[in-house]
Amino acid sequence: MNVLLVGGGGREHALAWALSASPLLTKLYCAPGNPGIAAVAELVALDVTDHAAVVDFCRKASIVLVVVGPEAPLVAGLVDDLDAAGIKAFGPTRFAAQLEGSKGFTKDLCRDFGIPTASYERFAAAEPAKAYVRAQGAPIVIKADGLAAGKGVVVAMTLDEALGAVDMMFSGDGPAIASGEDGASVVIEAFMSGEEASFFALSDGETALALATAQDHKRVGDGDTGPNTGGMGAYSPAPVMTPEMIERTMADIIRPTVAAMKAKGHPFKGVLYAGLMITSDGPKLIEYNCRFGDPEAQVLMPRLKDDLLTLLIGTVDGQLKTMSARWHDDVALTVVMAAKGYPDKPQKGTVIRGLEGLAALDQVELFHAGTALKDGELVANGGRVLNVTALGATVAEAQARAYAAVDRIDWPGGFCRRDIGWRAVARERGEPA
Repeated sequence: MNVLLVGGGGREHALAWALSASPLLTKLYCAPGNPGIAAVAELVALDVTDHAAVVDFCRKASIVLVVVGPEAPLVAGLVDDLDAAGIKAFGPTRFAAQLEGSKGFTKDLCRDFGIPTASYERFAAAEPAKAYVRAQGAPIVIKADGLAAGKGVVVAMTLDEALGAVDMMFSGDGPAIASGEDGASVVIEAFMSGEEASFFALSDGETALALATAQDHKRVGDGDTGPNTGGMGAYSPAPVMTPEMIERTMADIIRPTVAAMKAKGHPFKGVLYAGLMITSDGPKLIEYNCRFGDPEAQVLMPRLKDDLLTLLIGTVDGQLKTMSARWHDDVALTVVMAAKGYPDKPQKGTVIRGLEGLAALDQVELFHAGTALKDGELVANGGRVLNVTALGATVAEAQARAYAAVDRIDWPGGFCRRDIGWRAVARERGEPA
């Protein structure tokens, strides 16, 4: 079958890499793609915000399935328009994509259906929000309601930091804020203590199928310091997500969410990516994403034993009750190489060399995120630019293999964290995490 993958980042390269291995695949297209994806798919110069153009291409290229990688096209209703044209698409509808598109929508759903999460309030103006912050005190969490490319969250440890975050959110200089249905634009919630983990499950609207776990590293600097980013690295599986914790997450968070969306008349079909805080009371939902994570997809795909395309079609066709997903025991760890200046003002156009040697490395995969070709040279074309993923029997082994590969890359204009997986490595050594 012919498949169109929408997107052009590291997540999409990992998905394209996995899809390209499917025995069901006839031809894989990707719009817009990137130079790395071009090795496994035919790139298509489509404006994916022009839904009519996407539909037209799908008809001309006999596309059987569209896989939507990023969140923005989902929130914009691309799946709705493909459905209306009779073209199968993996991903939620516009309404269901509010689970990611509106923090307030998700918090309200959690409240209404008894899904464990932090206490919160929603605000449409700065002054009431700041009054609430003063009453609650710090630490406290300030979130832009809408999509903000992973940078719309401030975990404020002091009152001054929290008040400044509120001002920033409402100033027009902060992350993009998309108001919820009732006009709320900022969510302020209680600070939760514990360890974060990422959990993934497929949902066909009725059945939820657990996938795998990962742990992301959001802060830009070693030791989890500096501002939040879209993610500087990840590893899978997350040791904190024991079999018992996974089942509790499915029972308390994932299945109730699937049931809640069905009850609202908008069944969720696609992948539920739950950002979790593992507290002393068990797992609590931090937020939902309605697509595979980035950089989590880059550690999930190398561990997946089963055919990704089969799982995605089963999700769209409502067949998950008959399916399972198996995983390699190896740990996967990815290091994000970002352009200097990221996340504030990444320097674009710097030349990247030395990637050829990585192809010969055992158990290492390179996924392109923000790259482009210019005058025959590979250059940085975004904030997060490369993902170096390695497998190993332990986190420490995967970590060592990944950084050995990173050190082969000649890119003076880039940087990375040097401690991805540090908590898990400490656990393996018997040290406090």
